[in-house]
Amino acid sequence: MNEKLQKVLARAGMGSRREIEGWISAGLVRLNGHVATLGERVNEGDQIQIRGRLIKAEELLQPVTQVLLYNKREDELVTRSDEKGRETIFEKLPKPDSGRWIAIGRLDINTTGLILLTNNGELANRLMHPSREIEREYLVRVFGEVSKEICDKLVKGVMLDDGVANFDKLEPLKSFEPTDSINRWYKVTLLEGRNREVRRLWESQGVRVSRLKRTAFAGISLPKTLRLGHAQLATRDQINDLLTAVELPALPLLEQQRAKRPFNSNGRIGFAPHKSSSRFEKEAPERTDLSDRAANPRRGDAPRGDVNARGISRTSPSRDGGRGARPAASTGTKTTFDVRNGQAKAPDRAKLVRGTTKPPARKTWRDNDDDYIE
Repeated sequence: MNEKLQKVLARAGMGSRREIEGWISAGLVRLNGHVATLGERVNEGDQIQIRGRLIKAEELLQPVTQVLLYNKREDELVTRSDEKGRETIFEKLPKPDSGRWIAIGRLDINTTGLILLTNNGELANRLMHPSREIEREYLVRVFGEVSKEICDKLVKGVMLDDGVANFDKLEPLKSFEPTDSINRWYKVTLLEGRNREVRRLWESQGVRVSRLKRTAFAGISLPKTLRLGHAQLATRDQINDLLTAVELPALPLLEQQRAKRPFNSNGRIGFAPHKSSSRFEKEAPERTDLSDRAANPRRGDAPRGDVNARGISRTSPSRDGGRGARPAASTGTKTTFDVRNGQAKAPDRAKLVRGTTKPPARKTWRDNDDDYIE
């Protein structure tokens, strides 16, 4: 393996690389019994401990990359724990298949909108690094009129406490407020993610931000159907776009799964199989053995010649030589009738009319065309 310790732990989803570097600097990570240092390399078989817990070898395997889209509410913190007991976004997130969720950047407590989370620490680190110039889009509501000179300065660049900063794009929008309101809306785009950078840029020009919402990050827009305080998984294409943008390998293609039941309930193929498919090269031969069909009749087969579908003999004469038929021996589960003197023993099911006239044909949903008593 022979890779840097912080890179291995970040790729395994233990945390972002910046977070893990903080753990190493604080002496919370031990390598083979001694306190690890930044830049130390690890090999297969090395023992790694984080806060006294031994990391198993299977935990260091690279997990399948997942990305979560979350619509942050106000008064929520993007942190795992808060000393004041305030609500955090991690309290309601679903668990990933492996690893843990790592927030890609942060939003302050008063900012709403899209925040991405992933279980791939290397992906999170590259998306947050300023050298990648990942695009972030915000909707801003400011208090009061803003002159064109101020907008030009914000795009050209202004000096902040931590250096020169600027908006990559600044576009005024149609106001969502009543016509007499003094609030104005703008759409701004940044290529870096410093702490409270959007608010500090406006405040440097004496403009107060009254509302801020992130609407897009790295080309992924906030879905209109995603409500505040809810999350949804990113699609495979969205994940691959993020991986490609930071020069990481895309997810491997999944093999097409074959249908487990290629036949429907009637025993027929429900779709047209490909000619080259070996699964359907040999078709079952047509059953032509009449004796086998007679012994094991199937639904829809014609009844045997001397017994109708109800199992009543058509040829055996009754005791009085009349037209009544004695019941034939039945080997199945069909109900048989004992018809004597023109009266069936089961009047609720069958009733014969005395006389020489032929009884009317009685058919039900399970009768065949010739299912009547002769």
